[in-house]
Amino acid sequence: MNRISRTRTPGATQLWAAALLATGCGSAAGTPASPAPAAGRGAESITAEDVRRRIFLIADDSMGGRGTPSPGLEKMANYAASEFRRLGLEPGGESGTFFQRYPIEVWQSFPDSSGVWSTGRATADWKAGADFAVQGGQVEGEITAGVTLIAGDPLKGVAVDSQAVTGQVIVLGIGPHTNASAGVLLPLRPAVAIAVLPDSVFPMVSGQSTIQVKGPQEDGGLALPPIIYVRESTFSSWLGQVGIGASALQSDEGLKTLPVAGVTLRVRSVQRLMEKTTAPNVIGIVRGTDPVLKDEYVVYSAHMDHIGTASGGQGCAAKGADTICNGADDDGSGTVAVLELAEAFATAPVKPKRSIVFITVSGEERGLWGSAYFANHPTIPLPSIIANLNSDMVGRSDTLKDSMAVIGRQHSDLGATLDRVATANPALRMTALDDPWPQEGLYSRSDHFSFAQKGVPVLFFTSGLHPDYHGAGDTPDKIDWDKVARFTRLAYQMGMDIANTAERPKWDPASYQKYVGGGGQ
Repeated sequence: MNRISRTRTPGATQLWAAALLATGCGSAAGTPASPAPAAGRGAESITAEDVRRRIFLIADDSMGGRGTPSPGLEKMANYAASEFRRLGLEPGGESGTFFQRYPIEVWQSFPDSSGVWSTGRATADWKAGADFAVQGGQVEGEITAGVTLIAGDPLKGVAVDSQAVTGQVIVLGIGPHTNASAGVLLPLRPAVAIAVLPDSVFPMVSGQSTIQVKGPQEDGGLALPPIIYVRESTFSSWLGQVGIGASALQSDEGLKTLPVAGVTLRVRSVQRLMEKTTAPNVIGIVRGTDPVLKDEYVVYSAHMDHIGTASGGQGCAAKGADTICNGADDDGSGTVAVLELAEAFATAPVKPKRSIVFITVSGEERGLWGSAYFANHPTIPLPSIIANLNSDMVGRSDTLKDSMAVIGRQHSDLGATLDRVATANPALRMTALDDPWPQEGLYSRSDHFSFAQKGVPVLFFTSGLHPDYHGAGDTPDKIDWDKVARFTRLAYQMGMDIANTAERPKWDPASYQKYVGGGGQ
């Protein structure tokens, strides 16, 4: 369709055409390749020009926003695999390939036959699409159940009796902890979870009431309950009838229940399975040189997916007539960093003692699907992964200039390692900052969290949110190529330090107890 024209690198489409070489996956799969790198370059292979070239490739309009699932995502995965193959990386996926695939399902729902009705002390008649949208699990016909309100931050503790929510409709408060709360509570098997969204955000998910994509089901393979996203103005009037203020759901304390007596919710969602398919993760390995330490791994990760187009139901916000959310920063920038790091380690004149793993995952925008699947179905021994360095939105300078927020640095001694490495490399002009936006709850909002929950020490690098976040304005021309290159060189030095140090990184004991549980390290 017609779109607003935007600044582009000259010949971006031609670059794709020139890259469609029949190597490995073949041109039929849309797999691009690049000229072979010079031998023995290491960190010198990471350049601003390389960053620019790669981002214009993977965030081009022809990629369609790389939604999960989509042809553009498959094209991106084939590109990553072809680069790993070209660089001579060892396949780290399934069956001797670079790919790990996880199951997903595409469902069609029928809003005219769906609804939510409240009876008792609070009455309501909510319409699908206008008042609510359904995402995740499946409602089997109709569900009628009592209501339990959940307030607080799960990362500050959970004081929720499983018996209090199982079989209930649970309502999660508004704010940055909603997704993390759902991750804690859904395995307890409530009938339905209701997440309240601000009116300005609700239209971005309301498309889910037409087409839903459901990710891999963990927890014994049983289907998890659905989440109903409700417009805040719709919900507030109902909550007022219950006699509870909306502010009560936004507590900064640990998770707790607020009982709702005398109210029953009836939920109906009519759906039909359209397609069973899969989505890709791409995994490559540079093998370490030490006879013992080579069986331990440092993992670099980034998510190669984004949110597709404005009509795709993933929350893409159009910009005028431009309906493609290219995701140049989110997370084209992090994906490029991983590819540049793969080239740097593959061409390093001296390889590290430990092995280095490079993972580009998909499904992050739908709920950390790809990284969670890898963490639950690792293709390399999970106890042998000693650190995860995750990059998500590292390409902009309008939020942070010559600096990078490092989320989670206080939770392990990786923070001290980073400070030492940054001090030893002043020419990179890259300052590592503590989390400037604690109110955003970023520690649980990207793929590093899947590793952290399994006990792997992590760092999450980001330059932060910006006005183009999840919009059609997140285009390649706004990326600071030089900053990405300088950051990636710092990440290279960081990984090399971790891979060559005798001792494994160590968790802060209190943080381990908080995020992983058990006795700590």
